Amino acid sequence: MSVSETRDPVELSYEEARDELIQVVQRLEQGGSTLEESLTLWERGEVLAARCEEWLLGARQRLESARQQAGAGTADAAGTDSMEGRA
Repeated sequence: MSVSETRDPVELSYEEARDELIQVVQRLEQGGSTLEESLTLWERGEVLAARCEEWLLGARQRLESARQQAGAGTADAAGTDSMEGRA
């Protein structure tokens, strides 16, 4: 994987960004790269890590929204049930 062949991180799914990040870390851990190559890999890794974090933050927000909607639906149903009991 050369950096010139890499895709724009914005286009990557979470899994693609994570997998590429794993490859970058492995290459850095292996050593043997020039300083310039190592810096380029490090920079790419930072961008990929940020992309993964964006995906995870978005997932958390979606889960929280779903929980709030489910909670509101439960509260509405409970309120309706208690009103029907009075009639």
